Amino acid sequence: MARRKNKAAPAQRGWAIYLRTSDEEAQNPEASQARQRFIIERAVLERSDMPVIEEYKDVLTGRTPLRTDYQRMLEDARLGKFSHVVVERADRFGRNDTEALRAIDEMDEFGVAVRFANHPDLDPMDPDDRVIVALSFTLARRESILSGLRIKGAGEAKRKNGGYLGLHPDGYRSVEDEQPGRKTYMKKGHHLEQDPERAPLWRLAWDLLLEDRLTLAEIAEELHARGYRYRSGRPFVEVKANGKRKANYNTMADNFHNWTYAGWIVSEEAGIPPKTLRGNWEPIVTTEEFERGLEILAKRARIKSTKRKHDYLLRGLLYLSGSQKDPLLPGDKLYRLQCSTSNTKRSGGGTAHYRLERYPIHFLCGEVEEQLACHLQRVQVDDQLVPRIREYYIEEVADKLGRLRPDERTEIERSLKQIDEEEARVLRLYASSMVTEENWRDLWAEWQDKRQRLRGSLALLDQRCETYINDLDDALNIIAKLGILYETLPRPDQKELLRNVVERVVLNPEGNVIRVDLLPPFAYLQEVSEKVRGRSGNTSEYPAENQTSGVDAGCSSGVLDCGQYRTRTYNPSHVKGVLCQLS
Repeated sequence: MARRKNKAAPAQRGWAIYLRTSDEEAQNPEASQARQRFIIERAVLERSDMPVIEEYKDVLTGRTPLRTDYQRMLEDARLGKFSHVVVERADRFGRNDTEALRAIDEMDEFGVAVRFANHPDLDPMDPDDRVIVALSFTLARRESILSGLRIKGAGEAKRKNGGYLGLHPDGYRSVEDEQPGRKTYMKKGHHLEQDPERAPLWRLAWDLLLEDRLTLAEIAEELHARGYRYRSGRPFVEVKANGKRKANYNTMADNFHNWTYAGWIVSEEAGIPPKTLRGNWEPIVTTEEFERGLEILAKRARIKSTKRKHDYLLRGLLYLSGSQKDPLLPGDKLYRLQCSTSNTKRSGGGTAHYRLERYPIHFLCGEVEEQLACHLQRVQVDDQLVPRIREYYIEEVADKLGRLRPDERTEIERSLKQIDEEEARVLRLYASSMVTEENWRDLWAEWQDKRQRLRGSLALLDQRCETYINDLDDALNIIAKLGILYETLPRPDQKELLRNVVERVVLNPEGNVIRVDLLPPFAYLQEVSEKVRGRSGNTSEYPAENQTSGVDAGCSSGVLDCGQYRTRTYNPSHVKGVLCQLS
C-alpha cells in the first residue's frame, strides 16, 4: 500500500546534520565528527541554498536506535523543523538496515528527505536508488558484525598474552601503554597494575580472612573502623538513623572469589579454568593464600547450610475458624495462619509452629500435620463406588451438553440444511445463466465458510463432553487412592500433592482439624460420591459427621457453569507423576 505524505504540518526548508561516532572511536570523537562535518559541507551544503537548522551528534554504536540525538532528530522531523537530513554515509545513519530504512520511510511521510554525502544524488525513495541504499545499510551491518569478530579476536589474543579484559577490579588501575608515534585517533593499549592507594586495603582484607577468626561482617567492621570505603564510595558499614549497623560485605565476598587478585586469568565464557593462564600483572595475594581463603569461605558456607530449615507442609493452606464464644476470634470468619520457628539458633533448629499474626495463638506443626492423614482417609472414595460415580457424572455432563441443549444442536443442523437448499436454488439459476460466474464463486465461498463454522460448533459440543469425562477419569484415579497415596509419599511429594488437591485446612481454636476443603474437581467428586452412596443406601461405612466438608454448593448442579475448564484447575502433570509412584 502506498504511503501517504503528512500535509498537515509542512516541513521548514533547511538541513539537519547528523554526526555519529561509534563507541570504538570514543577516545577522540571530536576528530571524527570534524571530518564528517567537512565532507558534508564540501559535498552537499556548499551546493545548496538552504540553511543549516540543527546539528545532531551521537557517540554510540549504530547497531541500536536508542541514541539520544538520533531519537531527538526523528522527533524534530515529525514536528516539521527541517526538510532535509544529511549524513556522511549510510552506516553513520545506522548499522541496522531494517531500522534505518524504517526511519527513512517515516521521515518521508512527514516531508523530510535523507541524503548521504558520499553519494549526494541518491534518493532513498526512488525505487532504483533504494536498492543501492538498502545494499549500503546491509554492508554496514556486515561490517559491524565483522568488526565485532575482530574486536573479539583481539580480546582473545590480548588475554592469551596475559592481558586483562573488562573493568579492572578494586585494588588495581588500568594504565595506558607508552607507544611513541602512535596516531591519536586510534585506540591505545592498556595494562593492569596495582593501585598504590587501594591495593593495601585488599591486602589487609585478605590477611583478616586468612586468620580465620573474623566473619565477613566483622571484617567489614574492621575496614570501616580504619576509614576505608569501596571504590564507588560506598561504606563497608552503613549506620541507620535508628543506630542499627548494616555490614556491606557482598562485594567483598565476590572479590575474595576473584582469581585476578592471585594473578590468574579466569573466564568461564572463554573456557579458561583457574590456574591455567597467568596474567602479566603483579598479584596482591599468592595462589596458596587465595586457595586457602576459598577453603575458609567454603567451610563457613557448609556450616551455614547445615542449619535445619523447617519445611512447612501446610504453608498457605491452614486456617483457623472463628467462634461466637471466643472473644479473640469472633464470628464465623476464617483466619489464615502464618509459619514461624522460634529459637532458630538452637542446634535442633528451633520449634516450628503455625501462628496467628498479632494474636497469642499458635499450634505445633507436628501435632497439626499428624491429623491430616486421618482426614484424607475420609476424603478417599471407595473403589466400589468409582463406576457409579463415573456413570452419574456422564449422565450429568450429557444433560448439560446434550439433552438440556436440544435447541442449540437442532438450530445448527437446521442452518446447515438451509445452506444446502440455498446452494441448490442458486445452482439452478447459474445453470440458466441468470447468475454470473463471479457471483456464483463469491456465494459458494461464503457458503463454505458458514458450513465450516457450523460443523465446528457441532463438533465442539461432542468434544467438550469427551474432554470433561477424560479429565474426571484422571481425578477419580487420584481421589480413589488419596489417603493411601499420601501415606506412602516422601514429605516433598506430600506437599506437592496437597497443593494440587487441597484448597484449605481448617482448625478449631483447640487445634483440631475440623475440615479439609478440596479444589475442583475433587470437591465435586466428593459431593457426587456422597450422592451415589445415598442412592445405594450404603451410609454406615461413612458416617455423615465424619465426612470432610470441602463441597462447593454449586458444583453438582452447575458443573459446567463454573467455566469451561472447571475440571482443569489442578495441575494433572504433577499429580499424575505422584500417582505413578504409588502404582
